[in-house]
This record gives sequence, C-alpha cells and structure tokens, in this order.
Amino acid sequence: MKISASIYSDKKRNLTEVIKDLNDNQVDLLHVDCNDDLDVFNDIKIIRNLSDIPIDLHIITENPSKYYKLLEENHVEYFTFQHEQLKEPLNIPNTITGKRGIAITSKTPISIFDQYSKFDFILIMATTPGMSGGDFNTINFTKIRQFRNHYPDKSIHVDGGVTAEVSFIIRNMGVSVAVSGSYLFSSPTIGNALMNLTRREIESHFSVSDFMVPISESPKVLKNNITFQLVLESIDNGKLGFCLVLDRNNKLLGLVSNADVRKTLLNNIDDFNNLSPLELINFSPITINDNATVYEMLRLIKKCKFPILYLPVIDNKGFAKGIVTFVNLIKGEL
Repeated sequence: MKISASIYSDKKRNLTEVIKDLNDNQVDLLHVDCNDDLDVFNDIKIIRNLSDIPIDLHIITENPSKYYKLLEENHVEYFTFQHEQLKEPLNIPNTITGKRGIAITSKTPISIFDQYSKFDFILIMATTPGMSGGDFNTINFTKIRQFRNHYPDKSIHVDGGVTAEVSFIIRNMGVSVAVSGSYLFSSPTIGNALMNLTRREIESHFSVSDFMVPISESPKVLKNNITFQLVLESIDNGKLGFCLVLDRNNKLLGLVSNADVRKTLLNNIDDFNNLSPLELINFSPITINDNATVYEMLRLIKKCKFPILYLPVIDNKGFAKGIVTFVNLIKGEL
C-alpha cells in the first residue's frame, strides 16, 4: 500500500521545507487538497520544481469544468473530484492525463461509482473532507469491503484518520493508497511515522468485529444438509478457498478448505463411492473471537505453525459471526 502525504497538514513549515523532508523520506505520493482554489496550481508548479514524487490532487468544487484547462496544462498523476459538492456532470476531456478518481464521504453509498465506471479509483473520505486530525469512522471498513466486492478491478484510496492500526487493517482489506496528514506530521519524524504506517506490530483500538466480513456475506453450508456439490459450490462462489460449516443456529462446527478437499480425495483415491462429505470437514479450525483486538489477532497468527489465510470469527458461545481473510494483503502492497 502506498502512503500519500497530505502536504498542507504541516502547519509549521513552508512548502519547500515540507517537500524536501518528504523527498528525503521517499514518500510514495504527495496529496494536495484543493478546496475550490485555482491558486493550488501555483503550488503544484513549485512542487514540480522540487520533486519527482507523483502528485495526488483532491479537488472539492461545485464546478469542475473550470479546472479542466489547468489539469491539461499541469499534469498530475492522480486527480479526484469530491462527489457531494458537484453541481455539474463530470465530463473530463480525454486530453487530461493521469488516473481519475471520485471521492465520497462516509454517508455516501459506494453504488454512486456506477456513474464513474470508467474512472480508475475511489477515494473514501473516512473523516470530514478538509478537516485534519479526525478519527477514522468504522463504517468505512464496510464500505471498503463492499467496494472491493462490487468493483474488484478498481483501486481504493482512503483519506482520514489513518493511524498505524488503521493502516494495517485497510492494507489487509486491499486498499491501494492511504492518505496521511496529521498522523504523519505530528510524529517525531516523518520517517518514524512512515515506518509505523507500514509495520506489522501495532497498538489496538479496533476489534475484529469492526472490519470482518459478516456471516451474512461469508461462504457457508449447513452440516445437516451437506453434500459434495453444496460444499464445492460454496467454496467456488465465495472465491476465498474455503467455506464454513454451521448448524441451523449458526454455531460454527468446522470448515472445508480447498486443501481439505484435496487431502480427503487423496486419502480415498481408491474408494470414492463410499466417501462421505462429512469427511471433508476440519472440525477444529483456528478461530478468533469477534471482540479480539488487531494485536491479539496478530499474536494468534504468529503462534500458528502454518500459514493463516483466513480466520473464522466466533462469539463467546461459539456462534459464527464472520470471517477475516488475508487474501488482499499482497495486492494492497502493490
């Protein structure tokens, strides 16, 4: 996952000093906020003379058309318009280069991206746009998951409240870019903050239930009517390589993974006809409690002697609440 440094969040130094510091620490992107101010392109020209780091421009305006000529004349690698403020349609000329994004607030459904299907990414504003230092709104974990499911080929950027812990969670959820402002510049050094935003050891303020895939969206079968076909269809439709096995009350009984299917078939290679689908089930999977913190989840994973690609989430009584998967972690690093 790339870190985009919100340059105007540093209130103590001038632009030249800020850009030099970000250059020295090799930040991935320079995030430039534009609250309907055409003069921002004067700063972009200054930045271009100081740095080769890609520019990530976020424009909040009612009339985007007045920015088109400036965007043609001043190439930026990423540019985003804030959806809620628009008073005219976004008819961006093809002569404008750079990756296009649409930004939405926490209250706006991700379905609005249907209007911008040719765009490259969405920018989810996890705090109030234009306000620095706010807390990450947990509803955005759901929005990230929803967007990833509905638009798997599009990139996700997140801005607002990105701490070390939030960075780890959204990186695991497949976010491509995280914008960091107050967290980055309030740390002892930018280098220290960047290490915190990409490290694997973090303090915890969120629980697993905040960002898990809920049971309603998890691949699952009921034990009392389990068949080979139902298991294979659930695994295939879920696209995660496994499915949960539940009783009628949603109590977790076990799971079936691709590996479980393969091993069971190999162990019964000479007697397929007498094979029961119950033999596919791993009745003692590694699980995580829905109230566990991120730190506790990481400790659990490190204790395991084999790689963990997913974790069933249960409550204190053993009822299935959802899953946590790690399939997006590598994608989020690219």
